[in-house]
Amino acid sequence: MKNKIYMVSLLIVMGVSSCQNDYLDEKLYSSYDPTQLNDALGLDAALVGLQNQYSTWHTFFNLANATGQGWLACWQIGTDVAYNKSPADMDPWAVPFTDYANLTSTDPAVLYAWKWAYKIINNANAIIVATENPETVLTQAAKDKIAAEAKFYRGLAYNTLVTLFGKVPLITVPVSGAKTDFVRADLAELNKLIVDDLLFAKTNLPTVNNVSGNVKGKTYSRAHSAMASQVLAEAYLRMGQNSLAEAACDAIINSGDFSLVKQRYGVKAGQPGDAFADMFIYGNQRRSQGNKEAIWVLEIENPSSVIGGTGSSLPVGAVDEIGSPQYRRVWGSRYHQQKGMLLCDSLGGRGISRIALTDWVLNSLYAPGDMRNSKYNLRRNYYYNDPAFAKFGQKVDINDPSVNTQRFIVPQTNKWNEYNPSDPFGQAMIKDIIIMRLGETYLLKAEAQFKQGKLIESASTINILRSRANALPVIAADITIDFILDERARELLAEENRRMTLMRTGQLVNRVVGRGQKITGIKATNLLLPIPKTEIDLNKDAVLDQNTGY
Repeated sequence: MKNKIYMVSLLIVMGVSSCQNDYLDEKLYSSYDPTQLNDALGLDAALVGLQNQYSTWHTFFNLANATGQGWLACWQIGTDVAYNKSPADMDPWAVPFTDYANLTSTDPAVLYAWKWAYKIINNANAIIVATENPETVLTQAAKDKIAAEAKFYRGLAYNTLVTLFGKVPLITVPVSGAKTDFVRADLAELNKLIVDDLLFAKTNLPTVNNVSGNVKGKTYSRAHSAMASQVLAEAYLRMGQNSLAEAACDAIINSGDFSLVKQRYGVKAGQPGDAFADMFIYGNQRRSQGNKEAIWVLEIENPSSVIGGTGSSLPVGAVDEIGSPQYRRVWGSRYHQQKGMLLCDSLGGRGISRIALTDWVLNSLYAPGDMRNSKYNLRRNYYYNDPAFAKFGQKVDINDPSVNTQRFIVPQTNKWNEYNPSDPFGQAMIKDIIIMRLGETYLLKAEAQFKQGKLIESASTINILRSRANALPVIAADITIDFILDERARELLAEENRRMTLMRTGQLVNRVVGRGQKITGIKATNLLLPIPKTEIDLNKDAVLDQNTGY
């Protein structure tokens, strides 16, 4: 009887409770949405995710179906510095960037670039909105620092979009559902957001030596003020605000935080080499490793020692967009497939020659004695290294018909050399990626000075780099936009996004004349990329105009 009374009472209580309106109300106790976060830990995690999304530009490769290996090649071939020697063996993503007649609005690389930027923008918007939420329990200074890092990435992403596509939709609030009425904003409006974001970032981010992060308390890949200044300089140059671009460069140069590498240093300082090559040796690239020229280094970790490192340890069939950097495979030659050659560390590990340096780079770009053209920076000669081969130790003769000079024995930059004994196949790269360094800051400053008619000053700025490289100095009469782009190629070969540089300066078409190789169909239209067709088709409630000529 007592049990029956207990059960009836319990049912009555449950019945009364079920009649209350708040009984089934959901309460959010945990969320990955930054707009729902109001503490430092959650927002910092969101910023790390934003940084991770940025990194996919440099590390994208879909391991599941082996697509996108040519992604990095898209930004180099079809320009003045690089081409593909074997078009029949070209990654489909890269084909339209040599045969420009095939560059259409359905191109997968174009779509990836568009989505990459808008993912960053949408995530940044969510973080920025969260810092403006009164319920976010942080000091104003802490909110400003978080917002500054998010605005750095948003400004960078929009500057990339405008450089590649011109006018694009402007979005400053998070988009969490379907939206089908995007329109392209005016350039003036887009440029204002870019400048406002980067100025805010420059003002509110810490300096490089005061960056705190999530890796052992210190990581220089997190955003800092000099990174914002460098992107700001590029944006100002694109806008024609040349005096402001020069000032942005001076903020970095005069900070005292960075210096050009002029002396040997690091893990191979006691071996043959030179100071310029030292910057690109595995174990030398980070500031903590002695590279005081580095402004922004994307720190790549070995998966055999760090959980979450690069994707060489992923199982077959995994989809990987963030952990298989392809720089070495794209730039390095397939020397190991030439009879008499073995895969080894001293030759840079396993490359697959998706990129070949143009004859202009190899034969005309550098004057004799330029350090940037030394054998430690550009490999032109190979020697048989298989002890079982009859010609062991002899120089590979490129005139020998048995030698494959299309992909196997090809001159290459050594900047991406790297060999991981635990991954000799070279599925991924564990080498750090230098995104920005002081050498480029000087080149941006020289360009800004040239565009102001300050030719003597521009020559003086360029000579700072040429002195480091043991190259002869230049005078004011030598300074033209062509010379500055030549010097960028000498200094930043295989580092800079060459296509974006030539698009930003409006020189893409001009520069391939007499320098580019195996290029067809290029025209003024290609100074911008097409707006992806899928974006236009899905935008059913407004007109998303296509760029002229596509």
